[in-house]
Amino acid sequence: MKILVVVGSLRRAAFSRKLAQAAVSLAPEGAELELIDGRDLPHYDQDLDGEEKPEPVRKLVEQLNASDALLFVCPEFNYGIPGSLKNLVDWASRPAFRSPLKGKPSLILGISIAPSGGARAHVQLSSVLAGTLTPVFVGPSFLVPAAHEKFDAEGALRDETTARRLSSTLQAFAAWAKEQRS
Repeated sequence: MKILVVVGSLRRAAFSRKLAQAAVSLAPEGAELELIDGRDLPHYDQDLDGEEKPEPVRKLVEQLNASDALLFVCPEFNYGIPGSLKNLVDWASRPAFRSPLKGKPSLILGISIAPSGGARAHVQLSSVLAGTLTPVFVGPSFLVPAAHEKFDAEGALRDETTARRLSSTLQAFAAWAKEQRS
């Protein structure tokens, strides 16, 4: 199963990128995870959204079409979804109701240095994905509060509780995603 991991922050040392890399290391057997972040996408502009799309958009669509499931690692910026993540979803959501997001099983991991763990952004992204007909794994929300305390100096996930939760969530998500794609 190929899972496309959408990192919601562009910063190279972002906690969301570190969590995404932890997901790669804890991936269930048979799952292949690939990270993307939308760094090269232009701002969504309907004038650019014609037959000939910009190269980064064509690449994004190819990656989405080649994936079996999506894993969104969503930080919370000012109580909401980072602009770069929303931009990626906006490009991926075209054409409306027939996009590569439609029917693609997805999981959202929220992360923040705040005690809320990114809960507001998690809810916002869930709502946005509902509008793109992208089913989101239903289970306890996966939120990582106090992200600055969860990783070591090299960026590895050092919090054992978070690692166990992440591993079991990925296992459950992969099983659910496989059922959805059948």
